Parts: sequence; C-alpha cells; structure tokens
Amino acid sequence: MLKIAYHPIYTHPLPEGHRFPMLKYELLPKQLVHEGTCEPNNFFEPEIPNDKYIVTVHDPEYFYDLLNIKISPKEARKIGFPLSENLVERERIIVDGTMKGCEYALEYGIAMNIAGGTHHAYTNRGEAFCMLNDQAIGARYLQAKGLAKKILIVDLDVHQGNGTAEIFQNDASVFTCSMHGASNYPFKKEVSDLDIPLEKGTDDATYLSILKETLPKIIDNEKPDFIFYLSGVDIVATDKLGTLGMTVQGCKQRDELVLETCYRLQIPVQCSMGGGYSQEIKTIVDAHANTFRVAQQLFF
Repeated sequence: MLKIAYHPIYTHPLPEGHRFPMLKYELLPKQLVHEGTCEPNNFFEPEIPNDKYIVTVHDPEYFYDLLNIKISPKEARKIGFPLSENLVERERIIVDGTMKGCEYALEYGIAMNIAGGTHHAYTNRGEAFCMLNDQAIGARYLQAKGLAKKILIVDLDVHQGNGTAEIFQNDASVFTCSMHGASNYPFKKEVSDLDIPLEKGTDDATYLSILKETLPKIIDNEKPDFIFYLSGVDIVATDKLGTLGMTVQGCKQRDELVLETCYRLQIPVQCSMGGGYSQEIKTIVDAHANTFRVAQQLFF
C-alpha cells in the first residue's frame, strides 16, 4: 500500500504574500482521493518526532534556538517568514512524516510526504522557507537504526540542494546529487557530490536525456541501499521561481524515470514534494499529483 504523510498543520496559514503556495498542501490530498489515485487509508498523520534524530543533523544550539524562537532577526530573515511556535511545530511534523516514510518505504518499496524537501536547511541555519532538512534527517534516522548504510539523495528541484550538500559534504555514506537551474537561487552554490546545473529554458528532451544517462551510472557506482527523491515541480516552464522549460508531461516522465529505476533495482525510495510555484494552482497540483500516480502504477 502506498503510504503518504499528511497532517492538517501542513496547510498552516502564513502571512500575506506566502499563502498561495500553501494551497497545494490542502488541495493535493483531495485531488488524489477525488480522482481515485488514493484512498483515505493511504494517508498517515505524522507527529512530533524524537528530537534526538534532528540533532544528528542540525547543530543542537541552532535547533533549540529555533524551538524556543530565539533565532536572531538576521537569521530569521534568511528563512523568509516570521517564525512562530506553530511554524516550527509544522516543520518538526514534516520531518516525522519523512522519517516514518522511510520505514514504510522499506516495507512497501516507496513512501511519500505531501510536504518536505526542505533542502535549503543547513546544519546550523535555515534558508528560503526551510528550517529543518527532512530528508537529511531521514538519512541519519535510517543509519542510526541500522536500516541503511549507503544512501543516495536525488534532488530534482529547480533549486540546488545547498543545505543538503553542506550537511553531507564530508560524508561518503551519503551521496548527494542535485540537478537544478544554473541561474536559480541559491546564487552561491554549495558543492554536492554531483551537481548538474542546467541552462535557462532546458526542455524535456534535454533534461530527460541527461537524467537517463546520469542516474543509472550513479547507482551503479555508489550502490545505495536507500534513495531519497526530492520531486520538486518547479522545473516546469510556468513556474514563477524557476528558469527551465519543462512541460508538465516532461515532469511526469522525469518521475517515471526515477521511480522505474528504483522499482526495477528494488531500492526503497522516499519522496518529498519540494517546490512548485506556477501561476495557476491547478498546474501545481496536477504536476505533483503525477508523482503519486506514477508511484501507484509502478509499485502497486
């Protein structure tokens, strides 16, 4: 059974100017059930996790300052919205959704988180609406419990996974791959194990050709026993924060390529949704829904 992390707090309202992107968290589960891709029992509700797993990734001083809303104004500005206890609680619950998703992925082959993909969160600071790096924490959770040794993070959001790259920069047990817009935020990139910067307007054929050639080679070389997939849909041409030229269909083909590879090689995969900021909410929801449709068709 496809297990999907979703909690009502995912839709927690933000200050004016930040609310539109949050709509997808409310609409996506409804769309998946409405169209018959999922049923209510596909969804599970994450909780506040054990903080000991969070501090395997994040500096304890940073985490506890975040928890107590003691982050300096300068650091808070980098995160991008006013901090509150509810927003920090939301971030922790997202982390739990990814950690529990890891265990479901080991059981069923794949698991999803409606939110997550908070790849701009560094060891000791947050950036760009990311405070805690859910997939990095998930990786450490698996390793701490002896459930995985070598992990691959496939980050296909339009923005480089700079926080993830920093967290694992000296760790050979986690291979970080980020395929992103060369001219997108962050403008000062970190160094992933493999970075694939793409030119403005990169189309479906070019993107898919690069991915098809690269992903199997990484897996063959690194031999991961678990994969994290950050499936941001901000690669589509209509995205307000992206620079690539992909279609929604091309984005779906990307999902098919990644998830077919995981399925064929029998490597468990946890998917976090990442970004999506097209002008029309239906485009965002449809593009994200494709990831779930592909997962159901392949694995179940």
